[in-house]
Amino acid sequence: MAKKTRERAAAPAGENPRRPCPCGSGKRYKACHGAGDDVIVTRPFEGLAAECDLVAMREFLPSATAPLPLRTQGERPVTLATVLPGAAAAVVRADGEILLGLQVQTRSGDLSADLARALRWAQEAEPGESLQVVGPGVAGELTRLQDVLDPAASLDLTMHSDFAWWIPVDESGAGPSPEVAASLERANAVILPTEPVVAEGVRSAYWVDTGTKAHLRWVRPEPEEKLQAALARLQARGELALTEEARYAGSFRAHGLLVPVWDLDRELHSKEWTAPAAAFATRLDAALADEAPLTDAERRARDALAGKQVTLR
Repeated sequence: MAKKTRERAAAPAGENPRRPCPCGSGKRYKACHGAGDDVIVTRPFEGLAAECDLVAMREFLPSATAPLPLRTQGERPVTLATVLPGAAAAVVRADGEILLGLQVQTRSGDLSADLARALRWAQEAEPGESLQVVGPGVAGELTRLQDVLDPAASLDLTMHSDFAWWIPVDESGAGPSPEVAASLERANAVILPTEPVVAEGVRSAYWVDTGTKAHLRWVRPEPEEKLQAALARLQARGELALTEEARYAGSFRAHGLLVPVWDLDRELHSKEWTAPAAAFATRLDAALADEAPLTDAERRARDALAGKQVTLR
């Protein structure tokens, strides 16, 4: 049977698992998504200030880490990572530090709950242990990231050019195991150069070099309908491109958010897109604030842009 998809309604973070399920089914969370059924939560990180960063780390950032802003810090520091050796869900290092992986295989339709389960496992595991897949063996009260993270905290992301951070500093000089060394070599071989574009009004925007093209991928927090209308207004005015040469390529949906993409000149350094991105952010903010009905030209632009959208799951 095909999986059902339901849009989640916003729900306050921090309530206990007996609250109504945020998918809108009318059931308690524990008896619905919390039970690990086949319903897909299309926007698993909704309600968190870090939502755009989490989507970027999950979908297209190759090598990045960030301290996890927990509501209550435990004895073990927790670092969120894009991907871990062997695509593990969680690793507890010898010193007790927890590494939690975002780019992992999931067993339910609620990525937020799967990540919270992996975190709970790591907080109780012994140093040196790793969790490959979050499955039925990870027991305990069901929670989601919204229950354990500070909802107002964004992520302090660090981008890495490779996966050398997989190997902790060892004063004894011991190197990684052959398995980890081989995994590290394979991961480094396929990494795409990626850098954040940081400017006033710009967050969760990344320059990516795919080898044949360069792109700007920008995770946006707005509801899709509102963002589509704003992009259509800019398109109708000829203001959707970052520059005359950096044309709008389309967008993809990821975990309930829209990610607009622009084709860029590969010869230009990532920092050279700071000013164009900041200028576009100002134009977009003005278009988002415009509540007038779309004109005929803007509706046609919206329909044309809708044909350039794909959905990632």
